[in-house]
Amino acid sequence: MTERSRRIGVNLLWLVPGVVGGSEEYTTRLLRGLAEAGPTDLHLTLFALASFAEAHPDLVAHYPTVTVGLDGHNRSRRVGAEATWLARQAAGRNVELLHHAGGVVPPGPGIARFPAALTIHDLQPLVMPQNFAPLKRRWLGRMIPRSAARAAMVFTPSEPTSASVVEHLAIPTDHVRTVPHGIEPPAPVPADRLAAARARYHLGERVILYPAITYGHKDHVTLVRAFAKLARARPDLTLVLTGGEGPAEPAVAQAVRDSRVGDQVRRTGRIPASDLDALYAAATVVAVPSRFEGFGAPALEAMAAGVPVVVADDTALPWVVGDAGLRVPVGNVERWSQALGRVIDEPEVQATLAAAGSMRARAFTWDRSSASLAEGYRAALAMGEDGSR
Repeated sequence: MTERSRRIGVNLLWLVPGVVGGSEEYTTRLLRGLAEAGPTDLHLTLFALASFAEAHPDLVAHYPTVTVGLDGHNRSRRVGAEATWLARQAAGRNVELLHHAGGVVPPGPGIARFPAALTIHDLQPLVMPQNFAPLKRRWLGRMIPRSAARAAMVFTPSEPTSASVVEHLAIPTDHVRTVPHGIEPPAPVPADRLAAARARYHLGERVILYPAITYGHKDHVTLVRAFAKLARARPDLTLVLTGGEGPAEPAVAQAVRDSRVGDQVRRTGRIPASDLDALYAAATVVAVPSRFEGFGAPALEAMAAGVPVVVADDTALPWVVGDAGLRVPVGNVERWSQALGRVIDEPEVQATLAAAGSMRARAFTWDRSSASLAEGYRAALAMGEDGSR
């Protein structure tokens, strides 16, 4: 650390490895990108669970990391640790800015002493509160607006989410910065591994893939119903739904039973990353019918893999795909069936979308993302100096 380095703490106590989903990949990859860039004016210290250190040893090797003996599954204990343990640890290390990467600034006078930066992944708890259990809904409904107002800088993963923060939370635009996801071109999947995945998951010649936990807003039901319209006349077509079980699991399972083409649907549950890579390689098209996304990583992953995408025309998904994918009204089964049928049946459409998607994905680099994060840190530190927040 040089004399000019500014001390930033990153609160990762919310990050339970393997549990928090895409926000884990986003946050850890941003930190890796910043480590690779190596800005000499910023010195980061990570405050995390012991399990984080075990799951991400490369980050611990690069950044000073302080861990707490909690597993993170008990929210009240974790929030208590943020209010007390984290405040003491940050004070002992002369932290000048504390970045809360999990969506809220913890309560308590100890934490309030530190200027804050905040990552808001999306505003779903405020605009679609019905998707959350009552206790979590009340907690986030109170804490997200308070946290955003408290922060010197709010980071979001997409321009639509940044605009949503400005609109719904009345945060000035110069206090909000977009720090998008990045993607690295995937390595080619060897033919033998691709063949093994096709055999393991009993895939037909043509494949529609949707990787998502069965949360209600992911809208698997619309996709299953659209698929049913296609599958009866296309026996070589397979719908693959990867990801764990969420609150909408009963509705999704019922939709598959009602479709009468359940023998062409594969429910894989959680699968290894190598298998998911192979399924992307096997896919004819990736569908993302989600009704709400702060970003929409599966769409970007598909484009980077050279797979055509069809996405819901709402929230951040149109921003992610631009003109490189087909966009369909949310929940419109007939339009989804038509769009997917067009991609599946027309090789020239597949080729056009695949090429456009590959080009679009090249704009989303982790170098760009980590540079945006670093600039956001500098801006937040400057705001604290001039007393503007």
